[in-house]
Amino acid sequence: MKCLKYGAVVLLLAIFGAGCDTKTNEKAEAVSDSVVLEEPVQTELNSDQSALLQTILGLSGQTTDGTVLRGISFGDPIAKVKASETFEMFEETADHLGYTSETPKLETIDVQYFLTEDKKVNKITVDVYLNSPEATKQLWNAGKQHFTGLYAAPKEETKKIIWNNKSVRVNMEDVSEGKDYGLKFQFFSTDKNVLAAN
Repeated sequence: MKCLKYGAVVLLLAIFGAGCDTKTNEKAEAVSDSVVLEEPVQTELNSDQSALLQTILGLSGQTTDGTVLRGISFGDPIAKVKASETFEMFEETADHLGYTSETPKLETIDVQYFLTEDKKVNKITVDVYLNSPEATKQLWNAGKQHFTGLYAAPKEETKKIIWNNKSVRVNMEDVSEGKDYGLKFQFFSTDKNVLAAN
């Protein structure tokens, strides 16, 4: 009879222990499931990079002969930049003006217009901060196609492309580092007469 009691007690403990173990495993599984995240869908993360390039360039019918970027030409006075630039100004110093814009996908475009001593544009830089390596590659390809069509064959390096023509030099550089993705565009005047004439 004593063996039967011990057997019953052991059986009850085994059932109770197994029941506890199952609940513990269910909790552990629930915790591990909540930690697993799915990769974000790329269309939710990135803008259409061709459309983003159009925004960067400011191509809305304002392009005229000699225009370098966003309706501005080398030699244009500071007043023209202030009157025509649609991005938000974030910086004004003696030698440059800085403007910024953020896309709905939280990508940032910073444009800086560098000025001569007599307050005329002589260099323009654009820094584009992106969300992924895919977006960087797409904008790189869109930029390469656009500027090659505009200025002919470029000189290519590992992370940099340079276009030269008689009035402008354009550098496009992949400045991605770690988890920070982006491109830098630089526009330089190669015609000294343009700055002197304006």
